[in-house]
Amino acid sequence: MSPQHHSQTQRILDLLSQRGLLRPSDLDAIGASRVTLARMTDAGLLEKVDRGLYRLADQDHSENDSLITVATKVPQAVFCLLTALQFHDLTTQLPREIWIAMPRGSHVPKIDYPPIKMVQVTGDAYAAGIEIFQRDGVPLRIYGVARTVVDCFKHRNKIGIDVALEALRDARAQKKASADDLWRYAKICRVANVMRPYLEAIE
Repeated sequence: MSPQHHSQTQRILDLLSQRGLLRPSDLDAIGASRVTLARMTDAGLLEKVDRGLYRLADQDHSENDSLITVATKVPQAVFCLLTALQFHDLTTQLPREIWIAMPRGSHVPKIDYPPIKMVQVTGDAYAAGIEIFQRDGVPLRIYGVARTVVDCFKHRNKIGIDVALEALRDARAQKKASADDLWRYAKICRVANVMRPYLEAIE
């Protein structure tokens, strides 16, 4: 291995140790070539996760891998509904797809894996309740507990009213969402009238 190739390999490894995932476009900032990326993949040092997305081959696979992949490829995506419930430990469901929210008018992201389910959200409702969690150096944008519970009622026809009720009961029982926060997001998402009887019943 030439000194130059060795140096580029080390820079790529250093960057991956900080960020977890790498795109070919990231190489420009560290002065490494795409040829080096291909050689490292062929040598088994790197693993291709998806089109244009790489990680260390010996990296431990965490339960957040799918979320990290989506967040890296679609930075504006906000994880919502069943995916957010699972992240917040508020459901017994194991969703087959990753649920994301995107601004109205967005196209479904082209990602080979994991499978995506997208809901479109308008105006102020899109930004309301986003929380950011760092995983392997990648920021995950996820709706908080109260917002997620409200979304479950908003999209009850997609995921089932039973899932929404379970999420509401668990969020209140575990003190993860206050009644005030639930009311606030219910109004923002225009679902207050739907939630009113359920919220009053558990107060």
